[in-house]
Amino acid sequence: MARKRKVPRLSAGEMEMLQVLWREGPVTLVEAQRALGRPIGYTTVQTRLNRLVDKGVVARNPERPARYQAAVAPEDVSAGHLELLLERVSGGNVVPLVAHLVQDRTLSDDEIGQLRDLVNEAQRRAQSKRSGRGKR
Repeated sequence: MARKRKVPRLSAGEMEMLQVLWREGPVTLVEAQRALGRPIGYTTVQTRLNRLVDKGVVARNPERPARYQAAVAPEDVSAGHLELLLERVSGGNVVPLVAHLVQDRTLSDDEIGQLRDLVNEAQRRAQSKRSGRGKR
């Protein structure tokens, strides 16, 4: 399994900007400002994008006007944020968090199937780990 890149913590505004880049692809500052779909200053957009470049999660090309594009995948960003949430909300214990999410809403058959697949995969990994220890 390929090791995923560690993504630094991002503010809500930076996350919003990354979502624009994932949705729109490479954009100029003006295009990013428009894509946000709400009034926000040009310099605010510029500051956020430049901070994301400094953090290594966005790439800026050298042409004029510069175009910005995401340098990380959504799952790379969400993994770190979800780990932080898990630690803060339930002390690292997955069950209370999942129980709350499952009990508090109506899940589609597709979502239930996906959850079942995830649990089955976790069970296979745990069994594989246990059987691997016995062989040493």
